[in-house]
Amino acid sequence: MTTFDPLSALMVVYLAMVGAMLALWLVDRRIQNASIADVGWCVGLVSAVAWYGWCTTGDPERKILLLLMVSLYGVRLGLYLLLHRVTGKEEDARYRQLRREWGSSEPIKLFAYFQLQAAAVALFSLPFLVLMQNVVPPFSLWELAGFLVWLVAIVGEGFADWQLAQFRSKAWNRGRVCREGLWFYSRHPNYFFEWLHWWAYVVMAVGTSGWLLTWIGPVAMGWALLRVTGVPLAEAQALRSRGEDYRIYQQTTNRFLPWWPKRWPIERG
Repeated sequence: MTTFDPLSALMVVYLAMVGAMLALWLVDRRIQNASIADVGWCVGLVSAVAWYGWCTTGDPERKILLLLMVSLYGVRLGLYLLLHRVTGKEEDARYRQLRREWGSSEPIKLFAYFQLQAAAVALFSLPFLVLMQNVVPPFSLWELAGFLVWLVAIVGEGFADWQLAQFRSKAWNRGRVCREGLWFYSRHPNYFFEWLHWWAYVVMAVGTSGWLLTWIGPVAMGWALLRVTGVPLAEAQALRSRGEDYRIYQQTTNRFLPWWPKRWPIERG
């Protein structure tokens, strides 16, 4: 019987994603819509977990549960991005702004971005690799608690995306800030629930070997959302397109964690 090598499985995922993201970069050169990389990330993560489920030697029931969890997460998000950001849609304004800023170096920098997505798939697949190697029969209270966190996060993120899509589908809301539903309590509720989703696997892995590796999910995703590609780019674009209305929104509504908004804008000095 061949011994399972986690590092080899991880390298297979990374190298496969390098090729996949190269292909998607070539597609982007034709369609000029870099959101295809985000769709590829979702499909890649689901595929990586399916690969781990095939080659790891952990408990089969746990592997099936994890594959269902990541599939519901990845397929929902991927379809949302495909339908609302790619198919028949103009490229997201944030990517258009980056193309303008990058100028003649745009093809090379976008290539690097697509390859960064390949590395991100490998990185964010680690929590699943840890959990799928667990041979202890399921399901502990920690795993059930983690599943509840996952359920809240998936429902919350899906609801936030749906509310924003409904708001933007109405012509009279063009140029206005969405303050409906979850967007009343947070400027980025979709990002908050995306981040919360990665905590589910940390909770599920409590007491297992490699538990610290599952922290990669929420730590790396929190850093990316709050410091790099998430909130900073979204807020910069919102200020360009919605101006003073969004500045007031920034003063009254929490950036990330959902909470009751302030009653009035903060006075400017």
